[in-house]
Amino acid sequence: MTIIETPAGWPADETEALAVQDELRGRVVLDEPGPPPGSGLVTGVDVAYDDERDLVAAAAVVLDARTLRVVEEATAVGRVSFPYVPGLLAFREIPAVLAALDTLSAGPGLVVCDGYGQAHPRRFGLASHLGVLTGLPVIGVAKNPFTFTYEQPDTRRGSAAPLLAGHEEVGRALRTRDGVKPVFVSVGHRVTLDNACAHTLALTPRYRLPETTRHADSLCRRALQEATAGQGSGA
Repeated sequence: MTIIETPAGWPADETEALAVQDELRGRVVLDEPGPPPGSGLVTGVDVAYDDERDLVAAAAVVLDARTLRVVEEATAVGRVSFPYVPGLLAFREIPAVLAALDTLSAGPGLVVCDGYGQAHPRRFGLASHLGVLTGLPVIGVAKNPFTFTYEQPDTRRGSAAPLLAGHEEVGRALRTRDGVKPVFVSVGHRVTLDNACAHTLALTPRYRLPETTRHADSLCRRALQEATAGQGSGA
C-alpha cells in the first residue's frame, strides 16, 4: 500500500497552522443553501490513527442520498502530518482525506465530516477547512459539543437547540432519535445551518449517527488494520 507523505509546504508548527487558518477562514461561504436533502450524492469522510506507526487512514464513502445505498468507497493512508494540538486537528487529517476524495469517480456531492465546522474556537474546524480547499458543500456532525454550551432539546427526533459560544449560535444540538443524546451539527462551507440539520435528519433514519459517518468510520478502521497488518510496533 502506498503511504502518502506530508505535502510540501504543509505547516510544521502551531504558529504556521494558525496563520493558515486565519487566511483560509475568510474564504468560508455561509450564504449558500447547499443541495436539497435526500437528492443527489452525499459522502462521509472519517479517519483512524495509529500513532505508534505515525499513520492516519482516511475513508470517503459515497451514498445515494435518497436510498442511502453505498455508491463508491475510497481510502488513503498517510503519515500523520501535524502534531496533536487542540483546535488544529484538521492539519493532521486533511492530506489523507483529500487523497481519498481525489480517487472517487462518483460525487462526492455534499460532504459530511465526523467533526466541526463553525463550531470551533476560531470558527474553522475540519468541515470548513475541507470545504474551502475543495470548494464542496461540507457540514460537520459531531458526537459531542466540544467547548460550547446548549440547552437540552425536546426528547423527540428532529428537536434542536442552539449550540452557543456566549450568545453566538455556532451550531445546533439535534435529536436524531427519540430520547437519545443529540448530535452536534455545524456548517462547514456552502450550506446553511437549517439545511445542514435537514441533511443530518435525512441521514439518520435508524441510528443516532449519520449513515455516512457509520460507513466511513468502519471503512477507515479496516484500511488502517490492512495497512498495519504484519508490521511490528514502531515500524
